[in-house]
Amino acid sequence: MQTVETLNEGLKRAYTLTITAKDIDSKVDVELKRLAPQMKMPGFRPGKVPANLIRKMHGPALTQDALNAAIQEGVQSLVAEKQLRPAMQPSVELEDGYDLGKDAVVKVEMEVLPQVPAPAIDGLKLERLTVPVADEAVTEQLQKFADQQKKWDDAADDYVAAMGDLVTVDFVGKTADGVAFDGGTGTDMGVELGAGRLIPGFEDQLVGVKTGEEKVLNVTFPEEYQEKSLAGQPATFNITVKSVKTAGESKIDEDLAKSLGLESLEQLSGLLKGQIEQEHNGLTRTHMKRKLLDQLAEGHDFEVPPSMVEAEFNQIWSQLQHEATHEADPEAAMAEMEGERDDYRKIAERRVRLGLLLSEIGQANGVEVSNQEMQRLLAQAAQQYPAEQRQQFMQYVQSEPMAAAQLRAPLYEDKVVDFLFEKAEITDREATREELEAAIESEDGFASGTHVHDHDNHKPKKKAAAKKKAAPADDAAVTDEAPASDAADEAKPAKKAPAKKKAAPVEAETAVTESSPVAAENAEGTEAADAPAKKPRAKKAATKTEA
Repeated sequence: MQTVETLNEGLKRAYTLTITAKDIDSKVDVELKRLAPQMKMPGFRPGKVPANLIRKMHGPALTQDALNAAIQEGVQSLVAEKQLRPAMQPSVELEDGYDLGKDAVVKVEMEVLPQVPAPAIDGLKLERLTVPVADEAVTEQLQKFADQQKKWDDAADDYVAAMGDLVTVDFVGKTADGVAFDGGTGTDMGVELGAGRLIPGFEDQLVGVKTGEEKVLNVTFPEEYQEKSLAGQPATFNITVKSVKTAGESKIDEDLAKSLGLESLEQLSGLLKGQIEQEHNGLTRTHMKRKLLDQLAEGHDFEVPPSMVEAEFNQIWSQLQHEATHEADPEAAMAEMEGERDDYRKIAERRVRLGLLLSEIGQANGVEVSNQEMQRLLAQAAQQYPAEQRQQFMQYVQSEPMAAAQLRAPLYEDKVVDFLFEKAEITDREATREELEAAIESEDGFASGTHVHDHDNHKPKKKAAAKKKAAPADDAAVTDEAPASDAADEAKPAKKAPAKKKAAPVEAETAVTESSPVAAENAEGTEAADAPAKKPRAKKAATKTEA
C-alpha cells in the first residue's frame, strides 16, 4: 500500500491510499482457501469444489469484501504509523472510476486532536460554600408531610365552601358554542380550593358552593394549553357539587411518622435532615465545579477540532430548539435563539476544550473507573428497563464499547473533578441556601458531562449519537415544572405545566464525555480501546457471497 499526505493544515489531515490489485487478490485467495472446505455444490463432494469455480461464481462479491477489508486495514495502519489521533471518525472514500481487479485509490480525511499542553493544576484555589441544616428547614419539611397526610371531614349540607376546602364535583366542559369537547367530562373529581392545580378561574368560582348545588363556571384556557384546539379559547363547565369537606388539623407527631412506615418522629426527622444535607452538598459541589472549570478555562487556550465544536453546537442547538417549542411563543423564542447563535457556538468551543483538558488530567494522573464500579453502573442502569429486558441491555452494553463508554463517562468525570478538588486549596465559608443558589444562578455555565478522550488508542470508529443535553445545571436537564397530564386528561380543567425555560447564552462548563463524539471511546485504556474499528465501506456495494 502506498500512502501520500495531501493536506496538513492546522488540525486537518488528508491522505491518499493506493491499494494494489495484487494485495486485494491475495486477500481473495486467503478467503477462497477458508471457504472451500465449507462449500457445497451439485456434482461435487462437500469441500471438493474447485477454487477456480468458486472464484467464477462469487468472485465479484469476494473481491468487494477483500477491498473493504483492505481499506479497513489501510486506515488503521495509517493511524498507527502516523501516530494520528482522530477527533471524529475519519472520512473514507473510494475514488470514482474504480473497477474490480484494478488498483484502488482511497481518500482519507480527518481532523486530529490537538496536542493539549500539560494542564496547570497546581495553585488551584476554591471556596466551598457550606450550608448547615437549620431546624426550621426540617420542620418545614415535616409540615409538608403532615399537610399531605391531612384528613378531610364531611361538612354540613348547608356549609359554604371556602379556600382550603375539598370540593368533589361532576363536570361537563363545553366550548363557547355549547358543544361538549372530548375529554372534558368527569365524575367525582376532588378539587382542593386554592391549590392552583386547575386552569385559572376554575377553583375560584367554586368558593361559596354547597353540597348538591349546580353551577356553570366560565373559564378561558391558557394560550399554551396542550390541546391546541382549546388553547386560548373560552369555555364553560357545568358542575354538580357532590360533597364539600374541610381539612382536619395537620399534626407533626408520632402518628405521622408511623403513617409513613417509620418507627418514630425522630427517625423521620433524621431522614429529612439527611435529605436536606444531601441537597446542600449537591449545590455546594455544583458551585465548586463551576469555579474549578472557570479556572481551567482561563489558564488554557489551544485550538480544538472544528468538527467536534460543530457536533457539540448541534447538540446544544437541538436541545434549545426542542425547548423553544414549549414556549408560549415558539417563533419568538427561535428568533431570540438565532440572535444568540454565535454565543452558543462559543459555548460549544469552550466545552470541547475543557473536555480535552479534563481528559488529559485524568490520563496523566491515573484516574480510571474500575471493573467493579462499571458493573455497579451497569446494574443500576439496567433497573430502568423491564425485568425481561435487563439481561439483554447488559449484554448490549458489554458488547458495544461506545455504549459502555457513555455509561462510564459521568462517573469518570466525577472522579477527575474529585482529583482536582484534592489538589486545590479550599477555604470554607458558611452561607445560607439562598446565597448558595444565588451564586450558582449568577454564574455562567452549561454543564453536561465531560467527553474524555483516549489519547493513545485512537481507532476510526463510528460516531456515537450524543446523549447529553445542554442544561443550566450540573449534569442534568433541570426544569421547574410538574409533568404534563396524560393525553386522556388534556381537556380536563387541569393546570398546564409551565413551559421549560430556555437556557441563556452563557458560558459553558464542559462539553465532551468519555464516550463521544470522538473516535476514541475510552479514557482509561481498558477494553473499549481494544475493540475492532468500524469497517470502512467502499462506495460500491458488495454483493453478498453465498458461501
